[in-house]
Amino acid sequence: MNENEVKKVKVELTDVTGHVAMELTQAETLDLVEQNSDHWVFAGGRLVSAAELADADWSEMAENETTVQLTPGLVGGI
Repeated sequence: MNENEVKKVKVELTDVTGHVAMELTQAETLDLVEQNSDHWVFAGGRLVSAAELADADWSEMAENETTVQLTPGLVGGI
C-alpha cells in the first residue's frame, strides 16, 4: 500500500432504517460521529469516546482491519 494513500477503515452505522457499512477516513468517521452524537461508538468491539477515536492510530486500525460501529445508545427504564 502506498504510504501517501489515505487510510480507511470499515465503519458501520445503525439507525432506525437499518444499517449501512462504508469505508471512511478518520476525518470522515469523526464527522459521522459528530452527526450522530446520540450513538455509542465502538472500535474493535470496545466502547470508545470520540476523543479516543480522534487520537487513534488510523494506519494501525486499517492494517488490523478494525471496524468502527455507531449504534444508537440504549436507555433503560421508563
